[in-house]
Amino acid sequence: MNNNRWPFLPFLLILLFGLNLSLGSVHIPFREIISILTGHESSEPVWKDIVWNFRITKALTCVLAGGALALAGLQMQTLFRNALAGPDVLGLSSGASLAVALIFMSQAAGLPFLTTPSPWTVAIAASMGCTAVFLIMLAISRKLRDNVSLLIIGLMIGAGTSSVVSVLQYISRAEEMQTYLIWTFGSLGGLNWRELTVLGIVLFAGAAIALGTSKSLNAWMLGDNYALSIGINIKRSRFWIILSASILTGGVTAFCGPIAFVGLAVPHLVKLLIPTTNHKILIPMVMMGGAVLMLFCDILSQLPGSTQVLPINAITALIGAPVVIGVIMRHSRINP
Repeated sequence: MNNNRWPFLPFLLILLFGLNLSLGSVHIPFREIISILTGHESSEPVWKDIVWNFRITKALTCVLAGGALALAGLQMQTLFRNALAGPDVLGLSSGASLAVALIFMSQAAGLPFLTTPSPWTVAIAASMGCTAVFLIMLAISRKLRDNVSLLIIGLMIGAGTSSVVSVLQYISRAEEMQTYLIWTFGSLGGLNWRELTVLGIVLFAGAAIALGTSKSLNAWMLGDNYALSIGINIKRSRFWIILSASILTGGVTAFCGPIAFVGLAVPHLVKLLIPTTNHKILIPMVMMGGAVLMLFCDILSQLPGSTQVLPINAITALIGAPVVIGVIMRHSRINP
């Protein structure tokens, strides 16, 4: 690892985390935020509630969601050896979106008993949607040895579920469709401490599995034959990598909605900063890079100096799209 570069990410993470806490519709001096975080009383009692019950939970959600999506993106890009593979490449996000669409547009789906879903109902539905697609992909992966075919099938499953969602939108009422559309914009500020704890446990499990597959990920970069030659069990390795990416993507989608481009862009940005192919180094660095990018996007979404908040998906697309274009242009120059 380049020792001159890697400290930049932790420094940037701490800086953006503090900046994220200091921004909001209510102005709170930074010294008051430090006082609240260290257990002291603030000048205004309401500031303590704002910091502990909204701002710090939102900042921690940014760190967890960004790190999880970036790690899932790294795994998918390595597994498929495709620079444009992202965490939703297996159709997991699409499966979650379909399940949530069935909840929000329940009248059109013939499920009128789900007219007033709670946040936990939505989270559980999204998790079930991700799990269902994961099980389908797992069954297919046992029949296929070719990762490219698995990638194409994942994309087709995503296209199929998106078609069903489009039909539900067409026949649903305007208010139901609006509620679903708001969910698809993504949200980082709606979690309480209990939900944040559950999300943290889920994502920790996914990250632990990813760390355990770091040797397999290093082998996958050089192809199936090389992995076999050093004793990697192809089917078992692919199962654990897909399981980890599914847990990470499903957990974030369940609690924050579908957030695009973070998992696609961050691995490339981190590799530019820290040029290494060792996943024991890449995994923690990419997770840190994802947290940094998500905090940065959340700061931009708050429109400093304004009380309006933009959808997080709009900001991540603005940041991620140029990175994707750059990756395509770079690969076209390397492989004319």
